[in-house]
This record gives sequence, C-alpha cells and structure tokens, in this order.
Amino acid sequence: MQAESILHPIPPLYTKDSRILILGSFPSVKSRETGFFYGHPRNRFWSVLGSVFEDAVPGTVPEKKEFLLRHGIAVWDVIRSCTIAGSSDASIKDVVPNDIRLILETAKIRRIYVNGRTAEKLYRKYTEAVTGQAAVCLPSTSPANAAWSLERLVEAWSVIRAETSL
Repeated sequence: MQAESILHPIPPLYTKDSRILILGSFPSVKSRETGFFYGHPRNRFWSVLGSVFEDAVPGTVPEKKEFLLRHGIAVWDVIRSCTIAGSSDASIKDVVPNDIRLILETAKIRRIYVNGRTAEKLYRKYTEAVTGQAAVCLPSTSPANAAWSLERLVEAWSVIRAETSL
C-alpha cells in the first residue's frame, strides 16, 4: 500500500463537561471513511465502552457521539497530520501533532488516556511536554491487538469509569 500524506479529517469531540480525554494515534481508513473515531467494525472500542459503562453499544455516528458526551468522554487523536500507508501505525512518519490544549482549556479533563502503545509513544514524544500532563496507556482496542480478549480489555479499561463519575 502506498503511503500518503493526510490531514486528520475528524474534529475532536468534547464539551465543557468532558472529564476524560481518550487519544488514539490517527484514524484508520475505515474511520476516515465513516467520518468518526473507531469506525472499523472489528475495532473493539465501542464494545469495550458499552461493557465498561453497562450501556448499549452505540451503532451510528450520532449514537456514538451521544454515548461519549453522556459519559463525560472527549475523544481525539495525537496526530494532526502524517504520512501513513493505509491504517498502519507502523508506517506513520512526518508527524505534526494536534494541539490538545484546545480541549484542556475548555473541558474539565481529569485524566488523559491513550488507546495503545503507539498513541502513548506519540503522546510522550510530541504532546506531554506541551500539556504538562502524563497520559495513562490503556491496551489498544484495535483488531491488530489480538492478544487481548474483549474481557481483558473491559477489565483494563474499567479504570475510566471512576474518572467520569461526578
């Protein structure tokens, strides 16, 4: 697959009442096609969050947005633009980071989480010094992370529930 330079096509989702921020690395091809985060049907992000919050798994983009906002969750990605081949995190280069201070200055973010090791590495390299906040790394919900069962992911991701309660 040919690498191409891409500008992040999805705006961040948050409100002033968002209490946690979940950052991925960069949207997959499927997410770019659907116009929203974690758009690949095999990505377990939505199933994990549904289980963590004991809530129905949202299906449509409007349902996903409503779900996140209702639970105090902001989402975005570390990368604003990069060169990438398809959805391969391993191919990412020429990174320009997003300025997540936009969210931090507006919302009541208590903690920043990153979805997987690539997002963690990128956050530490490009963003942590700017925000002055460390991020907690959660195991990737990507289908490429087959070593983690849905049950193990739900257990690991359950830490976010306490941060979202008022």
